[in-house]
Amino acid sequence: MAGPVVGWLLGALGEAVLVGGLSALGAGLYSQGIPKNSVLKYETAIKSGKFVLIAHGTTLDATRARDIIRATNPEAVEHHALSQVEANADVAVV
Repeated sequence: MAGPVVGWLLGALGEAVLVGGLSALGAGLYSQGIPKNSVLKYETAIKSGKFVLIAHGTTLDATRARDIIRATNPEAVEHHALSQVEANADVAVV
């Protein structure tokens, strides 16, 4: 994410409208299948000025994105498999 999107996200985090204990951003991430403990970690990273990159797609797409990003020596790379409803979709979070 870059440019105006980052500004919007930081503004949303600053106002922190809580939804079930999560901000609006956190609730959106959680609704995409990312576990709550990971959502909290990602919100903290964004608040501290770090970048969070999310690749969503087929298992092949997520694996390819994860491999490309790993080549850049990121601080962390995580993988979240989505529910059986979306069995062909995975999320790679960097």
